[in-house]
Amino acid sequence: MILQRTIKNSLTISGIGLHTGSRINLKLYPAATNTGIIFHRTDGEQTVDIKACPENVVDTRMATVLGCHGTTVSTVEHFMAALAAFGIDNLHVDIDGPEVPVLDGSAAPFVREIQRTGTKALAASRKFIAIRKPLEIIEGEKRISIIPSRFFRITFDIAFEHPAISVQQYSMKFTTENFCKEIAPARTFGFLHEVEYLKANGLARGGSLENAVVIDNKGVMNPEGLRYPDEFVRHKILDAFGDFSMLGCPLLGHIRAFKAGHELNAKMVQTILDNPSHWSYAEFSEQALREARRSSTRTFAIDLAWNKA
Repeated sequence: MILQRTIKNSLTISGIGLHTGSRINLKLYPAATNTGIIFHRTDGEQTVDIKACPENVVDTRMATVLGCHGTTVSTVEHFMAALAAFGIDNLHVDIDGPEVPVLDGSAAPFVREIQRTGTKALAASRKFIAIRKPLEIIEGEKRISIIPSRFFRITFDIAFEHPAISVQQYSMKFTTENFCKEIAPARTFGFLHEVEYLKANGLARGGSLENAVVIDNKGVMNPEGLRYPDEFVRHKILDAFGDFSMLGCPLLGHIRAFKAGHELNAKMVQTILDNPSHWSYAEFSEQALREARRSSTRTFAIDLAWNKA
């Protein structure tokens, strides 16, 4: 995916919002090169354009929330992860509510819709952010780092004092196929007492066993069980994919995280941007671009031409 991409045809995705419990509609439209991912949030007669970028991340407490001029769109991470998995750099997204639909709590429904409509290569190259020197953030037990790598890889560790989760680790090298098979179906999760607290405070109105893995004192409450034995840590990787896509460029680096979440992910994104001496832009050679334009479906060998920003 060395060329910028968008979707081939417009499509609509509808579902319940996790916190509002209201039905929300997403309408996706193709966009031109260098547009980025832009949410067009309709609130009454007003429409506010909110670009998916680090400066518009306004909250990370329970989800990644984008905002501009006082208008927000919440829970964007699963949707953004699916877009990143297919190399979609440019997209217009009309949304008629305050949060992206939760669907089944994973990225799999978004993946299926993108596969159904297809993607289209555009006549402009993508820039990659290639990590050159390590960066690290430590906050108590939580930590996240990124080190140089020829590929985009995420290694994640979690530890919960509950036998249903305990200690889990998962590591994956990013490809579209790996994401769709190993990460996209992993659902969001929470403890029953947390869900009850949120509902008592007017949140999680749309939350149910149909869109989240819920854990009580005995174990997983969902009658169908888990999709993977380590579904919990895989979902953390899914969230991280979505959060790091806010950079606006694909990464070449290895993210290693322990007990991290949306807040630490967002802080690392900003740390990368604040330390340009630790990375450089990478672009493909003109020969590779010519080959890509001739055929966006064939697999071919390519050489990177590394360029300082």
